[in-house]
Amino acid sequence: MSSDMLMTIGHSNHELPTLIDLLRRNGVTAVADVRSVPASQFAPHFNRKSIEPALREAGMKYVFLGEELGARTDDATCYVDGRVQYGRLARTRKFRSGIERLTKGAATERIAVMCTEGEPLNCHRTVLVSRVLAEGGASVHHIHGDGRVESHDAAMERLMTKFGLAEPELFRTPAERLDEALSRQEERIAYVRQDSPANRTADV
Repeated sequence: MSSDMLMTIGHSNHELPTLIDLLRRNGVTAVADVRSVPASQFAPHFNRKSIEPALREAGMKYVFLGEELGARTDDATCYVDGRVQYGRLARTRKFRSGIERLTKGAATERIAVMCTEGEPLNCHRTVLVSRVLAEGGASVHHIHGDGRVESHDAAMERLMTKFGLAEPELFRTPAERLDEALSRQEERIAYVRQDSPANRTADV
């Protein structure tokens, strides 16, 4: 694994030592927290004030990028009917700045982009952040809770299979089928404002 590889991980319901072990096993030297709200009601050991010093004690750097790369943007132009639109969010100056910080940092650190969801496909770190990183030429791999490491390409194949879009089609390219799969998954997981009538559970 080269030093410029970017990884992702979800803290899920792990104990803190388990997360640190997963990071160490994959040579991670820095964690980029992309949760909009770096706190967990159910796992307070993943609150920023707890996890930041714990990671530093374990010899890993920590940076909070939730303002730049979080799914709950405060930019009103990124919402339609109360739901954040990943395409609009990805074009904002703040988001692009966060992506640039990640790619530059990856030249000297093995960075893991951290969010909440254990399953990569259920989180914006994969459907939005990793998509943009991969489109920019970055190598991205996802760390699963059981220790498996999945390439972003393999994750995208799995996503297409989920929606029955993995098989070749006569009139659509693989890229077009992937776009549909990503769009359908975004519809399932994208953040919806609390005051929106369409509100439902979404990732952070």
